[in-house]
Amino acid sequence: QVQLVESGGGLVTPGGSLRLSCAASGHISSPNIMGWYRQAPGGQRELVAHIDSDGVRHVVDSVKGRFTISRDNAKNTVSLNMNSLNPEDTAVYYCNYKWTPAPGLEYWGQGTQVTVSS
Repeated sequence: QVQLVESGGGLVTPGGSLRLSCAASGHISSPNIMGWYRQAPGGQRELVAHIDSDGVRHVVDSVKGRFTISRDNAKNTVSLNMNSLNPEDTAVYYCNYKWTPAPGLEYWGQGTQVTVSS
């Protein structure tokens, strides 16, 4: 079992910034991928960015240049720095962990709300 605890969501005005953090605990094994997904009201959960245990990153086009993902393998944490936020970024953001040899075995955090509004 892997437990994921997110923090850092909140309310921000358009153009503002937020940093999300996720701490993983439990049976953490490499290689793995940790990432962030989001789900807007009425929408489906979608990938935002992920980073594997070797540091290889993938960021979706809609946030590229605005969001940066990083991780600390020693602390089993992954962070998402979000800049130039706009109302379309409003969603619940979920941390995700996958053990690469068995990607169907994945774990989710409880989610943290990000609201971008003036």
